[in-house]
Amino acid sequence: MAKYSKKAQEKIARVMKEFKEGKLYSSSGDKVTNMNNRMNRILLLFMLLTSMILPAQERPVLDIMLTNYEYPFDVKYFHFNSQQQDLTMAYMDVHPQKKNGNTVVLLHGKNFNGAYWKTTVDALTEEGYRVIVPDQIGFGKSSKPERYQFTFQQLALNTKELLDELKVDKVTILGHSMGGMLATRFSLMYPETVEKLVLENPIGLEDWKVVTPYVSIDQHYLNELRATYETTKAYQLASYYDNRWKQEYDEWVYLLTGWVEHPDYPAVAWNNAQTADMIFTQPVLYEFRHIQVPTLLIIGTRDRTAIGKNNVKEESVREQMGLYQLLGKETQKNISGSKLVELENIGHLPHIEAFDLFITPLRHFLKE
Repeated sequence: MAKYSKKAQEKIARVMKEFKEGKLYSSSGDKVTNMNNRMNRILLLFMLLTSMILPAQERPVLDIMLTNYEYPFDVKYFHFNSQQQDLTMAYMDVHPQKKNGNTVVLLHGKNFNGAYWKTTVDALTEEGYRVIVPDQIGFGKSSKPERYQFTFQQLALNTKELLDELKVDKVTILGHSMGGMLATRFSLMYPETVEKLVLENPIGLEDWKVVTPYVSIDQHYLNELRATYETTKAYQLASYYDNRWKQEYDEWVYLLTGWVEHPDYPAVAWNNAQTADMIFTQPVLYEFRHIQVPTLLIIGTRDRTAIGKNNVKEESVREQMGLYQLLGKETQKNISGSKLVELENIGHLPHIEAFDLFITPLRHFLKE
């Protein structure tokens, strides 16, 4: 390893040590690998080699408010009080040149922030839509509170207060991953505000806590402190992209882990642990039948995301988790009048992995 930097050598040594000890975790808190799994050995080797070749590893350490990372559009800040503390919600509010009078709100997933919606914003504003993209509290450029009770109801309320501040009373809500769970909760709480609902590979289409051992917030926190660029990339490679990596995906790993070496990172790790617990313990699937607004499901059927799957001992149970080719159909049945668009051989991020396949049904649905 003499031709690599000392920093790169130290990272390889640390990852290999954690791998051998069975302590390798992704930023989602799931164990990434197993010494008895040959495929995971290959994935780890691939992860290590690409982490040395690609430039993302050498990029600057991010601060926990991402002040040293430029979003694709101007960022504004909504200052409000919640749970007896002053908080700041960052958001992008992008107006089209030719307005059609409609507004779309984009809600990010847990392992992301508003920046990954750039191509979607560009396409929607070109069609005349105003697009609002918040970073939820605990994410991206928004506040990372030391004490906060994270619930989907609270995040939905925060988002509604932002819309009230902007004097927006009618919207289409589009949520991806965790954002799909939040979009569902928002639609249930504020049906008078939501004209249409779009769920892009939402998580929470099954109740993981029925089959998966509970992981405490404290344990999630320790897992988050151990997360690295390499382990997070390995998790996303296997769960999101079916072992098919493109260099542009590195940007989203960098945004998720670029701050792990910052001295304030424990605040991010704590919020990540809290929201992981929120996702696991607050399912929305039992309330799909109460959704009354027109709903579109855009599902990449290759997605295998299932929280806590690697903590399930029974292989037969693990193999039945995160099967989006089945979960999409089941969810459509539970949401009255909903439409389902399945994207074959596409994973967890259709708007990143296969944008044209994603935006076409979205445009059609919005115009109906």
